Amino acid sequence: MRESVACATNDTRFAMSDLTVVGGGLAGCEAAWQAANRGVPVTLFEMRPTRMTPAHVTDRLAELVCSNSLGSDLPDRAAGILKRELRQLGSLILRCADETAVPAGGALAVDRQRFADAVTQAVTRHPRITLCRQEVTAIPSSPAIIASGPLTSDALTADLLHLTGEDHLYFYDAVAPIIAADSIDMTIAFRASRWDASGDAGADYFNCPMSRSEYDAFVDALISAETIQRKWFEREDKHFFEACLPVEVMARRGREALSYGPLRPVGLRDPRTGHCPYAVVQLRQDNLAATMYNIVGFQTNLKWTEQARVFRMIPGLAQAEFYRYGMLHRNTFINAPRLLEASMRYRHRDDLFFAGQITGVEGYVGNAATGCVAGWNAARYLAGEPPLVFPAETMLGALCAYIANADPASFQPMKASFGIMPALPQPPRSKRERNAAYASRAGQALADFLSTVSSRSHN
Repeated sequence: MRESVACATNDTRFAMSDLTVVGGGLAGCEAAWQAANRGVPVTLFEMRPTRMTPAHVTDRLAELVCSNSLGSDLPDRAAGILKRELRQLGSLILRCADETAVPAGGALAVDRQRFADAVTQAVTRHPRITLCRQEVTAIPSSPAIIASGPLTSDALTADLLHLTGEDHLYFYDAVAPIIAADSIDMTIAFRASRWDASGDAGADYFNCPMSRSEYDAFVDALISAETIQRKWFEREDKHFFEACLPVEVMARRGREALSYGPLRPVGLRDPRTGHCPYAVVQLRQDNLAATMYNIVGFQTNLKWTEQARVFRMIPGLAQAEFYRYGMLHRNTFINAPRLLEASMRYRHRDDLFFAGQITGVEGYVGNAATGCVAGWNAARYLAGEPPLVFPAETMLGALCAYIANADPASFQPMKASFGIMPALPQPPRSKRERNAAYASRAGQALADFLSTVSSRSHN
C-alpha cells in the first residue's frame, strides 16, 4: 500500500510523481488507474478525512453519495453501452462495481461500502499510485488532472476561476434517504420488478402502493413541509439540475408530477388487490446484506424531522428507521464547451486535463468514463504522443464530444444518451431496433478505434 497521510504544503509536493490527480472520486480514481497502468507514476490527492464535504460520510475513495445505482446494464440502453465500452477499456470502476453488485433488475447497483472499499484497496495497492490525504488549494503547474467533483473546495474553486476567467456555474444536487430493511411493513409493501405480475419474492424492489387518497395526502404534506435553508451562496441560485430534482420541487410543479415520475405505478400490481395502484414508492437494495434500502427518486432538501414525518406517511413505511436522511448540496462544474477538448484536455494548457462532474457530465458511469479518457490522454502527453479522441459513434466518444462542443451559452450537464450520438443513416422504425443498431455501431466503432490505436503503438 502506498498511502501518504500528509504531504508537503508547497508546490514541491507535485514533483513526487509525473502526474498529479486531484480528487479521489470515481473520475479521479479511474484517471489515476488508467495513467498508472500505462506506466505513469501518479500522486492522487484526496482531501478527506482531513477535510470533509457536506455530503460524504467516510474517508473511502469513490464513495457514492447519491444513489447506489450506476444505471441500466442492458446492452441496448445508452448507459449499458457506455458500461460495455468501459469494461473493454479495463475500467477500475466497472470492475469494482461488477464485483460488489446487488440485485437491481436490469440496472447495475452496488453495495456502497464494499464498492468504495474495493476501489480504495485497488488504488492504494497499485505500485505506481501514491495516495495523499491533503486538500489541494491551487491547480498544479505540472501535468495534472482535476477531478475534484461537485463539491470542489472554496480555495480550489477560486483558483479555477482565476485560471478559466469564467464565472463558475453550479446547480443543486440532492441525495435520497436510506432506511432499514427490517423497518418496512411487508404486510403492505411487496417485492416486484416492473412488468412482473407474479409478485416474485426474488424480485429486486420493495414497492409501497398508494391509493388516490393516500397519494393526495402525501403530496399535500410534501408541498407544505419545511425545507433546509442553504448557505448564502446557494440561496442566490434557484436552478436545479432536472435529472436530480428534489421530490418536493417535483410535487410543487404539478399535482400529478410524482405519479408520472418516480411514483409511476406502470408495470406493477398490488398482490393484495390484484390491481395497479394509483402510485408506487419503490425501495432499492443498497447493500449486499440487504439490510439497507434507498427510496428511489426521493432526493430531498426537507428538514430531517420533516423527512421522518412525511416519508412515514408512505404505506409500509410508518415505522421506517432512517440510516441516512436525504440532503441537498451545491454541484460545481466548468463551462466545458469553452474550456475543454473532447480529449478532456484544457484548451489553453496541454498538460492539464479535467474529468468527472466538474466537466459537466452526469451520472456515475459518465464520471468514470471521462476519468478513463483523461487518464489515458495524460499518459499519452507524458509519452510525447498526441491525445486520443474517441469516435462519436461510441457512447464514450459522443459524451466527450458533447461536453466539448455544446452551446456554451446554455450548457447543462449531460448523461449518456442516444440523442448525443450521430444519427443512424437508415434508422429502423422501432425504438428497440434503433437502440440495437446504435449499440452494434458503437461496438464496431470502438473495436476499429482500438485496433487502429494498437497498430500505431506497434509502429
